[in-house]
Amino acid sequence: MSEQPLLDVSGDTSLGKVEIAPEVIEVITGIAASEVEGLSSMRGNFATGVVERFGKKSHGKGVKVELTDEGILIDLFVVLNFGVSIPQVAQKVQDSIRQTLKNMTALEINEINIHVVGIQMDEDSADNE
Repeated sequence: MSEQPLLDVSGDTSLGKVEIAPEVIEVITGIAASEVEGLSSMRGNFATGVVERFGKKSHGKGVKVELTDEGILIDLFVVLNFGVSIPQVAQKVQDSIRQTLKNMTALEINEINIHVVGIQMDEDSADNE
């Protein structure tokens, strides 16, 4: 298993170093995105689905954080509600993530890529048909 490096965010090192693991950024990103109206769910992989069946909530589900020489890249895989404006909801998700990460970690994010992988249909209209 490849271990991702920690982000060194300490400016003043007289008291020690402050490092943030990429998993922390995934969790913050997942929580910030889930607060946006119009987002139905996040799309994880098979492992996160199995973990959630055992009762553990995976806040980093559907989030991929990549640390590169250019900066921090975030990929988000989401399912939106039917009838919402995809560009508007995607913009709100990007703004929410950028603002939350800036407030909590003081990190600047280079890219926040939103991948819409599905649309959640309204369950009431599906039952009527």
